[in-house]
Amino acid sequence: MSRSLLLNATYEALCVLPSRRAVTLVLEGKAEMIHGTGRAFHAANFAIAEPSVVRLAYYVKVPYQTRVALNRRAVFARDGYRCQYCGAAAENIDHVVPRSRGGTHTWDNVVAACRRCNTGKEDRMLHESGLTLRRLPYQPKERVWLLAHGSMREEWQPYLRTPVLTG
Repeated sequence: MSRSLLLNATYEALCVLPSRRAVTLVLEGKAEMIHGTGRAFHAANFAIAEPSVVRLAYYVKVPYQTRVALNRRAVFARDGYRCQYCGAAAENIDHVVPRSRGGTHTWDNVVAACRRCNTGKEDRMLHESGLTLRRLPYQPKERVWLLAHGSMREEWQPYLRTPVLTG
């Protein structure tokens, strides 16, 4: 199923939605198509271009969210679905400072890891395990980077204020 980027009336990215829903919004006059994919949806007596980016015709107030929720999918997206110790495909999350040693379950202590590195590190500190981090963990500032989990269309990039990590 294809996906479309939904923009607020102010061109702020709101979410990613199925292309069929984006077509419905355009047909109902609730949104306008900004970019198309080059494909079309066909009905009995007409065809409409498949949207890649749509903009709402009216402004939607977005409630302020103080932080991005910490979960497995979000950690994988932040780390590019790669192990932060060796660069292999990530399968697990790992606490840099093990919880058994007083580490917390927070953004700045959790990284994506492959099974081999996670098993090898066990409940040891980095200097004890001989592993080094490729990049320090951090808490994302905005939700926008998480919109496009999976693949991201090239025409979406101008509307996203921060780089989007995809896997």
